[in-house]
Amino acid sequence: MREADELINVEDPAWPLLVQELSDTDVPVEVLPGDGELGRAALLQLQVSARSNLGGLVLNCGGLLVDGGWLRIFGSPSGDHPEGIPGLAEVNAMPATFDPAWAPDAGLVVAHDVLGGVFAVNGGAPGEAGRPGGPGEIIYFAPDTLRWIALGAGHSAWLTWIFTGGLQTFYEDLRWEGWHSEASALAPRQGLSVFPPLWSEEARRDLPATSRRAVPMAEILGQSHDACLRFDGADPGFLGAL
Repeated sequence: MREADELINVEDPAWPLLVQELSDTDVPVEVLPGDGELGRAALLQLQVSARSNLGGLVLNCGGLLVDGGWLRIFGSPSGDHPEGIPGLAEVNAMPATFDPAWAPDAGLVVAHDVLGGVFAVNGGAPGEAGRPGGPGEIIYFAPDTLRWIALGAGHSAWLTWIFTGGLQTFYEDLRWEGWHSEASALAPRQGLSVFPPLWSEEARRDLPATSRRAVPMAEILGQSHDACLRFDGADPGFLGAL
């Protein structure tokens, strides 16, 4: 096990390069203030160093709001307000104090989108967990198919893809006129509940005609989990704790 100082005091930390990427991007990204102590605790629990982009994010910021909050990438947010954006530790139900026996379920949830889509980093044995892709690969739980898909990239490449406009194409079929104003009006722990559901034939045929309302993100994730079990008995596994 590596101690916190060993994980943090590295010669080539990722954060300065991430800051440069953020300053160069044309994608709207808001960097939220972070809590250094929470960041240190998360790095220690995850045993990742500040040399990685994941470690740099968690240590140095409270998260990233992309495209007006359509995508929430988790960090270590400052403040204890229960209505604020959750942190990576909370979303992944990390123990309050360091526990060497703890590990993420099938993978580490790193971001949610407002529709209930989940981005996660695969664990060491994704096949055994019933998930696609290889170890360390970013996968996405799609709310319109209720399935995990592998994105063919690790965490660092995934961030670069986001900063270079990858979400525009990725969400091409899941955005409607006015999506930005609806997403940006949400509270940090809310998402958009869509009816008929995104996985329905009606929504696929005419997404703009669906009705959408703000509800707790936990409610959306719970509905997706239940729908998976109800339709084919396939448990999607852990989608994040809120």
